[in-house]
Amino acid sequence: MESKYFFLKVLPVLFGFWIMGFVDVIGISVSYTKEQFGWSEIRAGLLPFMVFFWFLVLSVPVASLMNRFGRKNAVLLSMLFTFVGMVLPYFLFNEWTCYYAFALLGIGNAILQVSLNPLLQNVVSGKMLTSSLTAGQLVKALSAFVGPLLAGYCSYHLGGWEMMFLIYATITLLSTVWLYFVPISREEIIDGGSSIGTTLGLLKDCRILVLFLGIICVVGLDVGMNTVIPKLLIERIGMGIEEAGYGTSAYFAARTLGAFLGVFILAKVSEKLYFTSNMLIALLALVGLILVDSYIGILIFVCIIAFCAAGIFSVIYSLAMKTMPHKSNEISGLMITGVSGGAIAPLLRGVATDACGTQIGSLLVLGVCIAYLLFCSFTVKTLRNVNE
Repeated sequence: MESKYFFLKVLPVLFGFWIMGFVDVIGISVSYTKEQFGWSEIRAGLLPFMVFFWFLVLSVPVASLMNRFGRKNAVLLSMLFTFVGMVLPYFLFNEWTCYYAFALLGIGNAILQVSLNPLLQNVVSGKMLTSSLTAGQLVKALSAFVGPLLAGYCSYHLGGWEMMFLIYATITLLSTVWLYFVPISREEIIDGGSSIGTTLGLLKDCRILVLFLGIICVVGLDVGMNTVIPKLLIERIGMGIEEAGYGTSAYFAARTLGAFLGVFILAKVSEKLYFTSNMLIALLALVGLILVDSYIGILIFVCIIAFCAAGIFSVIYSLAMKTMPHKSNEISGLMITGVSGGAIAPLLRGVATDACGTQIGSLLVLGVCIAYLLFCSFTVKTLRNVNE
């Protein structure tokens, strides 16, 4: 009976990660909007900025407010923002409402990522936290994989890719109602004692700082791979935009598989071993990606990187949470602020690509991200050593 109630509580929380995965549709949306509205590269680049900017602005304040109002309430608020953003294009779809929709999606996703991860702690025992977080990343990866396919289906069969937003709005509404009616024990509410200043002050701890930079790098790597794959296939193989998009699908498929297997692997091996071995393989695969010029070779190395990086976010996040369990809300906000790496990395890749004249510039920036993550895996201690 206890196991039954456990799943009744954990399933709506895990389904929240499906809503979290909506943000990954930004990659294919840039291509559609650029073609539909005739946007320049700069205007199209503002779309992901409208999403990831809010992670930098909101994550720490939301963590502080969550101490007063609770994690579940914060999750429900995030879904309200997401619902409004996704239903807006159904009533009026133009250039400006597109920007507004993704801005609201970014606001909702920023709040969701800060609050949903620690909400798992309300329903999952400590020793299962890492594998549960990885399971959440699996759900998010599945959502990200389905996103481009759904956009394509709506474009061909429902009169326009933007019909995808209505489907997302419906799913968000259902998820909100489901979570609202499921009783979840509320964590102890802290009234005061936490502020933006004290949260940012946690970066004085070298362990937290190293992990925070790791989040920036792993998100920068993920967003970078998502956007550079089609460009790489166009540049080296001479593919059209539509055909090159299959490379992105292969990336998401491999990331989904990596997240799925990571749930079971992390239940058997230490986080440090998983972290180090995966990043070492990913670094070698990136070297291969720089050198190879065949379609199959590119896809193989892309899939290896995606597979190895799939569970790293949850590992870093879990290590940070376990470092200071009594500061889990603040740690969550701080770590999710690092998701703004999705806005920083494209700027660095753009400069590097212009300097090199090819996508090798972008790959070198991604190589720096992987190299730091490898360094992070050697530097960060396991939970046993952290608590000593």
